[in-house]
Amino acid sequence: MSQAETVLNVSSTSSDWRGVALSNFMLSPFSLDGRLFASIEGFIQGIKFPEGDPRREQAFVSSGWDAKHVGDTADRSGAYWDGQRLEYGSAAHHQLIERALRARIAQNSGLAQVLASTAGATLIHRTGSEPESPTTSLPAEVFCRILTQIRTELLSEGQVRLT
Repeated sequence: MSQAETVLNVSSTSSDWRGVALSNFMLSPFSLDGRLFASIEGFIQGIKFPEGDPRREQAFVSSGWDAKHVGDTADRSGAYWDGQRLEYGSAAHHQLIERALRARIAQNSGLAQVLASTAGATLIHRTGSEPESPTTSLPAEVFCRILTQIRTELLSEGQVRLT
């Protein structure tokens, strides 16, 4: 990375408001497969619990640390969606989270513009708890790759205009 390259930390602890806005912790309702979620963090934490577990629903309607703390009680034996158990940390698990991230941005034009406004910046995810936990649901590298890909698509398809 060159000295002149811009870096944006996508985290609730970011010094740049855009990084905070794009953070999974932010209250940012979206729907996926006909269900409404309060935040990406709530979604990520909720799918750690099998369908029918009350903690699942509690996480789905939460954001930030509230959602994170619910997820801390999960055994991380799998991710559960649409009647299926996905291997925790697998490509299928990450693809499900990517679908949620894409839904959140597609359903919020302001957030899409925020992401597009980061064009040219390298996206990183540093939360202050380094090194990253080996049991994290969404590794920083995967999260940033997904956001960068969505940003590239938004800009190349002319879906957003920076004004």
